[in-house]
Amino acid sequence: MHIETKKTRVQCYKCMNPKSTCICTHISPLQTNTRFVILMHPKEYKKEKNGTGLMTSLQLKNSEIIVGVDFTTNARVNEILNIENSASYLLYPGKDSFNLSTRKSAEVSTFMGNTPYIFILDGTWPCARKMLKLSKNLQELKRVSFDNKIKSKFIIKQQPESLCLSTIESVYTVLNLLKQGGLEECNTDGFLIPFEKMIAHQLDYMLNPSSKNYNLTTGNKLIIKDMYKKSTERNIIFESEN
Repeated sequence: MHIETKKTRVQCYKCMNPKSTCICTHISPLQTNTRFVILMHPKEYKKEKNGTGLMTSLQLKNSEIIVGVDFTTNARVNEILNIENSASYLLYPGKDSFNLSTRKSAEVSTFMGNTPYIFILDGTWPCARKMLKLSKNLQELKRVSFDNKIKSKFIIKQQPESLCLSTIESVYTVLNLLKQGGLEECNTDGFLIPFEKMIAHQLDYMLNPSSKNYNLTTGNKLIIKDMYKKSTERNIIFESEN
């Protein structure tokens, strides 16, 4: 009797993509003065196809990923926060955040210091908000933010607002603002290439009629995912923390 077995997909264990869509040849890690700590929600950790937290870390030599929801007692997070002669910040919007887009170079340099740590919440906005609400140590950090004037290229994933950026796009923006502030000298020209290649692979898959995720509207146009369907979810980023 012949028994059919499900074909196992060969996976790259660095970028976690299928070998056929591996992006590792496009990875060019940058050396930065800023240390980036990506706090990844467990739901985001399980995403192997289109999560950008891992991709961001692969593009940064001076970075690390810590998975969790409540980081109040996380040993590694608290170790970083207690490093002498080093300042830590949380990349998160808020009325009291230090806006990198509107500050002068001297102000950025004075505020950030020479080798800052920037914590990034990697997950959906509802998940990120929950992470911050539970993590008492993160609530005490000074916040940095930026004014985003571009639309995210992450058109295969829903965003709460059209101008919300993915993790890798946010880090790209921050790096360029820190360069303007004199804190970074790295060349970010190719930083988003792995992200763009990943999007291209996903679009090819979604536009393939034989794919189970074949997703076209009338007129053979892709359904762009740039808004949540519920207005309550769409506005969650702008709610103040309790």
